[in-house]
Amino acid sequence: MRKIKLGIVLTARDTFPPRDMAAENAVRIRVRLENIFEKMPFVECVWAEHLLEDGMVTGIEESGKVADFLREQKVDALFVPHANFGQEEAVGIIANALRVPTLVWGPRDGRPDEVTVIRDRNLTDTQCGLFATTRLLMRYGVPYTYLRNCWLDSEELENGILQFIRVASVVKQFRNLRILQLSTRPRQFLSVKVNEGELLERFGIHIVPIESTEIVSEINSYIKEKSRAEELLQKWEEEKVLIKGMGEEDKLSMASIVLAIRHMAEKYRCSAVASECWALLRSHFKVSGCFAFGYLSQLGIPVTCETDIHGAISSILAQAAALYETPSFLADITVRHPQNDNAELLWHCGPFPYELAKDKACVNAGKGQYELKEGKLTLVRFDTDHNDYYLLAEECETTSGPATDGNYVWIQTQDWGKWEDKLMYGPYIHHIAGVYGSYKEVFHEACKYMGVIHDSVY
Repeated sequence: MRKIKLGIVLTARDTFPPRDMAAENAVRIRVRLENIFEKMPFVECVWAEHLLEDGMVTGIEESGKVADFLREQKVDALFVPHANFGQEEAVGIIANALRVPTLVWGPRDGRPDEVTVIRDRNLTDTQCGLFATTRLLMRYGVPYTYLRNCWLDSEELENGILQFIRVASVVKQFRNLRILQLSTRPRQFLSVKVNEGELLERFGIHIVPIESTEIVSEINSYIKEKSRAEELLQKWEEEKVLIKGMGEEDKLSMASIVLAIRHMAEKYRCSAVASECWALLRSHFKVSGCFAFGYLSQLGIPVTCETDIHGAISSILAQAAALYETPSFLADITVRHPQNDNAELLWHCGPFPYELAKDKACVNAGKGQYELKEGKLTLVRFDTDHNDYYLLAEECETTSGPATDGNYVWIQTQDWGKWEDKLMYGPYIHHIAGVYGSYKEVFHEACKYMGVIHDSVY
């Protein structure tokens, strides 16, 4: 799920401009793209040039076999560089057949010297063709991403491709989501209710409910076997995690909770988990699941508290936007800063990944006790109101504030009043996923492929 399989199809006009120039340009484009993708081990390139004369699609008769090939390869996204004006008819057929995130781009024409006349035979005419291609994609109703016509050697090209890969990562995760639900939601939490049938029918998102007896039995099996739980405890000790307020039996239970939930997620092919966290684990094992949930999130399997299904979706999408280079966390939006009117406290009782801790990680009675590190954050919330689905994505910075218990981080906003109004009028609740990095524009672009309404504070 973490690798993006990218289909790459160069295109050229079959008449003007001259094909020999397009072929030369295609070679330059290929070399440049290979150089870019060497820096992106999370991308697997699937080139279609072996099916095409000069490696470029120019007509209807070629586009069908290219679409069939890329469909067989199960590409997650499509990239169509224009070697000259391009053939919008062929591109439209391929993109319409695949219906995956599609990037459209072409290099700027060579800088003219004093002798060169604009629009002579030395012009590839890529920008003109890009207007035609994007218009046809609109007619087909095919969502696409346009990367501005830029120089082949520019950083803009490399940055734009990486941004698109992040978009494709979010969309791929969204279209393949299976959420493991452990037990039922807390009775009082009506705000985390979801429409399970609608999530499946509209987006293909599967909720996989697990009865409490199954997860309890699984945890007990790891406690009984003991050795793997002891290995995990040793790992935490080596990573300088300070565990307080727990006897050896409780520590063993906490490690076993991690192992059991991870196994259940793998068994049912789920990429995120939403769990009841108030009674289930405490009543059976006398420990809180907070730190265990945070560690699973650190392993790349986000676990959300209070059976927040939409929170789990938000968390895994946040992680996908970051290309899994950093974990996400789910926080309560809780308290305004006592001195700073534009700052707010993101808090929860202890389930944040400890690799995000500002200082040494401490665990007390199964709950993480540490402030998160400084940096830029993207906050994300997927939610619904009367059959419309929204994804709120906004960026902020961390800031200083009073210490508290549990896990926490203070955020600095441009205008907290606008944030508060947006959250209060919804359709959002007090839970929001956070991830380090700047991904607001990634989510803005991803929403067009996901079929949800993009939302922002400003």
